[in-house]
Amino acid sequence: MIVGIPKEIKNNESRVGMTPAGVFELVKNNHKVYVQSDAGEGSGFYNQDYQKAGAVILDTIGQVYAISEMIVKVKEPIEEEYNLIQKGQIVFTYFHFASSEALTKAMIKQKGICIAYETVEDEEGTLPLLTPMSEVAGRMAIQQGARYLEKPVKGRGVLLGGVPGVAPGRVLVLGAGVVGIQAAKMAAGLGAHVTVLDINMKRLRYVNDVMPPHVVTEFSNEFNIRKHIKNHDLIIGGVLLKGAKAPNLITRDMLKEMRPGTVIVDVAVDQGGCVETTRPTTHEDPIYIIDDVVHYSVANMPGAVPCTSTIALTNVTLPYALKLANLGWEAACEKDASLKKGLNIVEGEIVYQEIKEAFGWEEAIV
Repeated sequence: MIVGIPKEIKNNESRVGMTPAGVFELVKNNHKVYVQSDAGEGSGFYNQDYQKAGAVILDTIGQVYAISEMIVKVKEPIEEEYNLIQKGQIVFTYFHFASSEALTKAMIKQKGICIAYETVEDEEGTLPLLTPMSEVAGRMAIQQGARYLEKPVKGRGVLLGGVPGVAPGRVLVLGAGVVGIQAAKMAAGLGAHVTVLDINMKRLRYVNDVMPPHVVTEFSNEFNIRKHIKNHDLIIGGVLLKGAKAPNLITRDMLKEMRPGTVIVDVAVDQGGCVETTRPTTHEDPIYIIDDVVHYSVANMPGAVPCTSTIALTNVTLPYALKLANLGWEAACEKDASLKKGLNIVEGEIVYQEIKEAFGWEEAIV
């Protein structure tokens, strides 16, 4: 199969769809790999590294799309890329369709084979291709939240770990999934007091078992959320519904109950956010303030640490990319039930029900 690795063109996105090690494996399996010039530079991988691995370097993104049977990338195509996608072409990437009707309609129109990293699901019900980026984002959420709690950037002026004689900062984590666990781990490591909310008692028991005593758990409901937002300094939104839009757990009116300078980091922004006032931001302009509450909702948080993120992503996507290249998408999905769940749109037809539900569509719009 001919595989293409284009350069990401989303704002401040420095990750790349595959490392040279991944390219080496594809080439070893007799596939042809074309990489756009400087596609990996932001992650510390250069043209000569890909050439040594057996790839051919092409100058433009148009050339990569035009020649490839499968595109492997990181972020969803943006408007400039829509028309580059060809009928029947496999696009293997993060899509998060439920948060963008425009992207969904564009991919229906282009009639490609859209396989979404975030909906590939294994037998245990986990999301193996989402997990590493969730781990990165969960850890980064505390790093960024701690920064924006500083007064020069309009935060409360709180040091998360406190100092002797001063109580530590308080972190509220919504969701005890991968993002929430990693955020809680990082916040606890800094010495903050951490409260984790979830509706899944198994997850809360797990948190209770593995975390230190200054990480406490409570069942998630509106009453408890309203109670905790009044006295927590940093709020992490880590709620995920597989392939669907995230629920709004914090509504606009709740902001007035928070103290000025409270920071919200909504990691669920890719799925529409779990805070009503969330809107996607970029690393270039990451925050905005509503009712004196600082909102950080960068839609590609792991893009700020592209070297770590690209390696972590390729570690998990490569086995699936190899199956797709070796067998073709139909046979690969037939043999691998996990990969089949990654199919979102096939030649103009939505095949992942949660996308239709997100937009209230009875039938796919063709």
